[in-house]
Amino acid sequence: MKLTVHVIALIGFAAAMPLAHAQVPQGNIYFGVGTATDSSSNQQIDTFGTGSPYTTPKLGGLFLDAGGGLMVTPHWGVGADLSWRTTQAAYAGLQYRPLFYDLNGIWQPIGQSAKRIVPEIQGGIGGVHLSYYYNSSYCDQFAGCSTSSEYLEGSSHFQVHMSAAVRLYATPHLFFRPAVDVHWVNNFFQFGSGWVPEYSLGVGYSFGGE
Repeated sequence: MKLTVHVIALIGFAAAMPLAHAQVPQGNIYFGVGTATDSSSNQQIDTFGTGSPYTTPKLGGLFLDAGGGLMVTPHWGVGADLSWRTTQAAYAGLQYRPLFYDLNGIWQPIGQSAKRIVPEIQGGIGGVHLSYYYNSSYCDQFAGCSTSSEYLEGSSHFQVHMSAAVRLYATPHLFFRPAVDVHWVNNFFQFGSGWVPEYSLGVGYSFGGE
């Protein structure tokens, strides 16, 4: 499953939100940066059959996060979220890149009556996709050096997603969004635990709700 497919789907989801303005109290879209972490599985993998195995790494690095929601009532709504590592990272002699995606129910405990501080709780299901690449370099006297990245294969896993966030409004529409997410990933054998916490800080925009 390609990263671009999920990004396009999320953009389409966000683009459809204004069309529902007349039917729903409020819509929100956001974009942020953060990190997701997991321990190493401490597996020893002899990727190339050389007799020199690699130890599997920890999950970490800089992640981007994008999502949005539609509040069907002042307290309840639905949303979607994507998060992915900004660059490839080393994994047992290869390179990998993770992508988390989910669909969620949203609960706003105090509704939209609070104009400046709006907490939200999300819970839902989705998936995780790990893409693996082999990077190689080649040099000659005529063209110089070049590097290529070849996609090899991917691994997909079911996940359950939970998050707590708060929208801090700088204006009636523009907000900042610190969030803590927790992903429970089924059979996440590539890393040391099925529990993957994620921390992010985003900026977003709300429409409707007046």
